Amino acid sequence: MIEDKNPLRTPIEQLGEFGLIDHITKNFATQNAGTVKAIGDDAAVIKHDKHTVVTTDMLVEGIHFDLSYVPLKHLGYKAVMVNLSDVYAMNAIATQVTVSIAISNRFPVEAVEELYDGIALACQNYGVDLIGGDTTASNSGLIISVTALGEQESDKIVYRSGASDGDLLVVSGDVGAAYMGLQILEREKAVFKANPNSQPDIEAYSYLIERQLKPEARKDIPKLLEELDVLPTSMIDVSDGLSSEIIHLCKQSGVGMKIYEDKIPLDPTVISSCEEFNLDSTTVALSGGEDYELLFTVKQEDFPKIKANPNLSIIGHVLPQSDGIHLVTRGGEQVAIKAMGWNSFES
Repeated sequence: MIEDKNPLRTPIEQLGEFGLIDHITKNFATQNAGTVKAIGDDAAVIKHDKHTVVTTDMLVEGIHFDLSYVPLKHLGYKAVMVNLSDVYAMNAIATQVTVSIAISNRFPVEAVEELYDGIALACQNYGVDLIGGDTTASNSGLIISVTALGEQESDKIVYRSGASDGDLLVVSGDVGAAYMGLQILEREKAVFKANPNSQPDIEAYSYLIERQLKPEARKDIPKLLEELDVLPTSMIDVSDGLSSEIIHLCKQSGVGMKIYEDKIPLDPTVISSCEEFNLDSTTVALSGGEDYELLFTVKQEDFPKIKANPNLSIIGHVLPQSDGIHLVTRGGEQVAIKAMGWNSFES
């Protein structure tokens, strides 16, 4: 197949703001009965019979993503996932999103279409409706702001503040893979800059790269817990690093925690890539971030319900606040846990 060296590039100003909005949202269909009015009016109209959960995240080019290796379709998908993950971390059901972008004139209409193709795929896969947003010009690259809404019965919403002494600490899936995926991408970028003719060989790292570029929010975990008749006492998503999220839960709940190094779930490719990069896999798991797994506490009486589930790992337990927050190493040493997660305000 011959590559088109001159792909179609339609200037955004040719369509204008409202023409662009019409163009990129024309194929979005609503899926939720609670969406009374989506795109096309001064405001959306939604009807929730339960408590409404609302969350917003912003992604900024050069801070949260690098377009030299992040495809726009993946970026659109990930921007929605980042927000849906927060909804699921409240044990709620995601229902609607709004998407606002600020974009420079270096992006043609076709690039915006790619971004919204990813947004549309995320909405379709997770059963949420795009109900509005905004577009504007930017002099500093691409900025994406997504707001997600969800719903849940008041007595089933889970906050960060409900953990108590004796509860078990549980995490879904595995951690550290997204961070190692980023290391692979950054390395290949450096190799390409040094030799533009080089072809990256990244097949062996496909799982790590997918976890970085196209993460999946854990919509399945609240549903699984409901089926197991388990209501978490506290919950948070792992976006800034396991250590930071553990500290958030402890601070909001007024408790201490002890976690065990040998219980932290690591994919084999994380371990092997850490060896390749001469990194400690436990440090990567604790401080890497962007895994979008769910970290939660449950009562000890729920242990039999979750102990054999392959989606869940019990990694520690809750203690009185005076006991502090510690990691028990494989050698039996207790090390105080400090917040080592990613901070966008640090250079």
